[in-house]
Amino acid sequence: MKGRFANTTVPSRRRGQGPSPRKRMTVVVVLLGVCSMGLVVRAFDLQVVRKQFYQDQGDARFLREMPIAVSRGTIFDRNGEPLAVSTPVASIWANPPELLENEDRIPELAKALHVDAEDLKQKIVQRSDKEFMYITRQMRPEDAQAIMDLKIPGINSQREYRRYYPSGAVNSHILGFTSIDDRGQEGLELAFDEWLAGKPGAKRVIRDRMGHVVEDVELVREPQAGRDITLSIDRRIQYLAYSALSQALEKNKADSGSIVVMDVHSGEVLAMANLPSFNPNAVRGSTPQERRNRALTDVVEPGSTMKAFTMAAALTSGKYTPTSPLIETSPGTWMMGGHPVRDTHNWGTLTPTGVITKSSNVGAAKIAMTLDTDFLYGMFKSFGIGNSTGSGFPGEAAGYLPVGRTWKPIEKSRMAYGYNLNVTPLQLAVGYSAIANGGQLRAPSFIKGADNPPTQVITPDVAHELVRMLETVVSPGGTGFGFASVANYSVAGKTGTSHKASVGGYSAKNYISLFVGMIPASDPRLVTVVVINDPQNGRYYGGSVAGPAFVQVMEGAVRLLDIAPDNVGRWYAGGPSQGGLIGTTSAPPQVDDSAAEEVVP
Repeated sequence: MKGRFANTTVPSRRRGQGPSPRKRMTVVVVLLGVCSMGLVVRAFDLQVVRKQFYQDQGDARFLREMPIAVSRGTIFDRNGEPLAVSTPVASIWANPPELLENEDRIPELAKALHVDAEDLKQKIVQRSDKEFMYITRQMRPEDAQAIMDLKIPGINSQREYRRYYPSGAVNSHILGFTSIDDRGQEGLELAFDEWLAGKPGAKRVIRDRMGHVVEDVELVREPQAGRDITLSIDRRIQYLAYSALSQALEKNKADSGSIVVMDVHSGEVLAMANLPSFNPNAVRGSTPQERRNRALTDVVEPGSTMKAFTMAAALTSGKYTPTSPLIETSPGTWMMGGHPVRDTHNWGTLTPTGVITKSSNVGAAKIAMTLDTDFLYGMFKSFGIGNSTGSGFPGEAAGYLPVGRTWKPIEKSRMAYGYNLNVTPLQLAVGYSAIANGGQLRAPSFIKGADNPPTQVITPDVAHELVRMLETVVSPGGTGFGFASVANYSVAGKTGTSHKASVGGYSAKNYISLFVGMIPASDPRLVTVVVINDPQNGRYYGGSVAGPAFVQVMEGAVRLLDIAPDNVGRWYAGGPSQGGLIGTTSAPPQVDDSAAEEVVP
């Protein structure tokens, strides 16, 4: 057997052995080719087919559109003094998911912010599904930079602006205030918000994984800074009004009050003060009652200040002149529709001028009853009673004047001396300015130099006669003499006192005290309205309560505006038009107000 198989040839490969190296190489090459092809296809898909999708995804992670904050426009007074300015501040914000990945840094952040670490962490956790949350707003830039220097992941800062009011509470009701987002909330900040706010810009930036900007890519939207506004307000006169009102409320233990000063010829509001007031730099500490601009939002029954408009209708009707016909007011009471109209004294027989001088309710009521109702209603409306003044100020009240055809005789007689209708202090200022301006009524303006065309509501002759009649109020025998006289200047005006309305009628012990005056009476430049709400210190007549505040403001205003004296060292009985020189003292004697106008409705 051994010899038999000795020459047999053995095969080079055994059965079951793997493929040859050539085949192996072929398989490897094919696999590499397929993989390479897959990579090429995938690359084509990423770079061509789905390029935009992945580009957007990348941009979403590293490319951001950031706002460019703009400064709100500055508000100036008529002399260029800033009343509201914007200062740069910084706000700290966080990316909650990123910050929570480094939550061991939260206590460090809380310490820098002077807040409790656990409370801060809880707020961040509550917003963990967001990519943005404010940590704190409107910090000083240097304080914000100190926090950024900590280099805490997920913490960023952004520039903003904060409104600052240099005069604090003095101008607060005129200016209003802005929100934390620098948008106007009340007052002129709200009325001119679009003008003042401007338009924030935007830019695209690239941020690193820490959220820091590493490159500005492009400007998306050009920022437009807010535009400035120059008001008609004179901050010096505004301060005088605010100070005088504060002293009047303190002296008379009154609840609240308003003062409005208007330029007769332009209709521009030079001052508008209200108390109580608030600090617009710290709005959170104020109440809605303190923030209310009472000169525009609060209505009052004007009392005897309404008699000027009643007399304007009487003179315009042609039935009356300043001296005729004579009006019998004895015995000081007149029954109208079963209701008495009363005077404080039996003034006897009065001229129409005497009705104004003595502020006779009986005289005013009798005059009104001789006038056509529609005519009287139209005259009241022409002076702006029952209508918004058109100032454009947010929240302005229109007052209340019943439609003439609904008037009953008793209501008509009461309206003649200031009851059964309501006005705002600004409406009174507008109406009296029309009398002072030759019968031309202008809408009040808070913007210096605004186009403000007039409307002729009474003739210049009637207006001139009315001013002369109103001048007697501040002369001896008038209800304002000794309380509303300004040394070296002639003054025309009207006192007013009304009971406050209450549930079921009128309060017997609560009053509104008013005085409306124009100066100088020979050529009026300024009209000022003073309203004192609920004086509780014994006196309540308009002359003695509101008159002194008028004097205090006007004594300063005529100097500041360089208005020449027209009545140097003289006091006139019945006014200069009647030529009754009675003295050359530098100040009028103080008199008792027992002869003031009747206030019982």
